[in-house]
Amino acid sequence: MKFADVKNDIAFRKIFGNENKKEVLISFLNAILDFEEKHKITDVTILNPYQLPKFRDGKATIIDVKAKDQSGREFIVEMQVADALGFSKRVLYYTSQGYVSQIDRGEFYDKLNPTIFIGILDFTLTKNPKYISRHRILDVETGERIMEDMEFNFIELPKFNVEKKNLKTLVEKWVFFIKEAENLEVIPDEIDDAGLRSAFEQANIQAWSPEELEAYDYAGLRETEDRLRLEKAKADAIKENQIKIARQMKSKGMDISIITEMTGLTTDEINEI
Repeated sequence: MKFADVKNDIAFRKIFGNENKKEVLISFLNAILDFEEKHKITDVTILNPYQLPKFRDGKATIIDVKAKDQSGREFIVEMQVADALGFSKRVLYYTSQGYVSQIDRGEFYDKLNPTIFIGILDFTLTKNPKYISRHRILDVETGERIMEDMEFNFIELPKFNVEKKNLKTLVEKWVFFIKEAENLEVIPDEIDDAGLRSAFEQANIQAWSPEELEAYDYAGLRETEDRLRLEKAKADAIKENQIKIARQMKSKGMDISIITEMTGLTTDEINEI
């Protein structure tokens, strides 16, 4: 077998957004969210089912997986490979939009159901040393939670370092699958959950159509370009800040050698300011 990089847009949507393999998403959500037995998910409706994107002007419109369970709770599962500028604000905006869109103008607010966001991140976001963190709205002094309808969960892949031989919980096995599937050749013997085994089967690119493989390759190239573009934007922002600091230091008559040491700019760059 040859497994796809699950972090790829096409692979992610094919695996988790397949209407005919809903056991995959159900298993994943139950494992990550760790609901009490009476609140376990038994069925989901995938609100944006997987389909190959239509390419227009060399671009593909791909969104992540949205689903609703048997009790009406809505879930947004997103794969993010790069720490985009304003990421936290976008998550809040995106989740809020999903929440308010459940009802039309004039309808009663009590028809709103909880909206839960799960972000799978290929970068570090929080200071929490654990690879899964859960964020809720609560009283900072008492811990009381009266606004229960929104929750944000982040899986930070760089913090997950459990080796295959040490996998124990279903959560560990799911995160290992997302992070390492592309480096495996067979389904590990430790995988005994039906939903996760189905995910491995869906990730086997040897069973994909030529159109899916083409879209998969294209998405991989696009993700690389996006990552490089983001890295350049961050580098430009750092440089701009260095120049701003150097300009302030220079206006105060500070020695160029000191400015160079403090900002990291070259002498020529400082002289051009």
